[in-house]
Amino acid sequence: MTFFYLTAPIFLAYLIGSVPSAVWVGKLFHGIDVREHGSGNAGATNVIRVLGYKAGIPVLLFDVFKGWAAVQLVFLLPADFCSPDTFVYIRIALALAAVSGHIFPVFAGFRGGKGVGTLAGVAIALFPIALLVVLGAFIVVLAFTRYVSLASIVAGFIFPFAVVFITGECNTGLLLLSILVAVFIPITHHKNIRRLIQRKENKFDFRKKKKADF
Repeated sequence: MTFFYLTAPIFLAYLIGSVPSAVWVGKLFHGIDVREHGSGNAGATNVIRVLGYKAGIPVLLFDVFKGWAAVQLVFLLPADFCSPDTFVYIRIALALAAVSGHIFPVFAGFRGGKGVGTLAGVAIALFPIALLVVLGAFIVVLAFTRYVSLASIVAGFIFPFAVVFITGECNTGLLLLSILVAVFIPITHHKNIRRLIQRKENKFDFRKKKKADF
């Protein structure tokens, strides 16, 4: 029974993360697979780039919600199931499962996005104050450079510092998770980093876009 209580929520968190909102919105409402256009990424930024804000904002909000909702699955467990420390580690496992689902979605051929939106949802659940700090950094970098990828990488780098110095977090698991985020985001953006170095990275267009013709 203990094994079931541990594995069932984690598996469900992966399935929640696997809901490919970007892919489904593109196919159901616009008849295209966004992974075949723009940057080729199944994420909100590419949806905005290809289909406009009307499609991209709901995708972004849903991706954030996925991360938040997956972490909340821990509250389905019996109240006396585990110790407070174990409770935290289960939440971390749920967070990792959701992000893994977004990157490798079982419902979309294991070709997903880069996980930044879902990570933001995880941060809302686990590190709300630190998220506000890195969100501010993200907005500043994006406003000055118009590179979403660079803003994401900088925000990810700042994240563990915000967790330690702003929130004063001392739980080992949460600290390691924050460091993992700082390492993880550049890894998922390795192609963007190469394009940034080559000065070939696409800049984000803040103007409202209409659906592209295909």
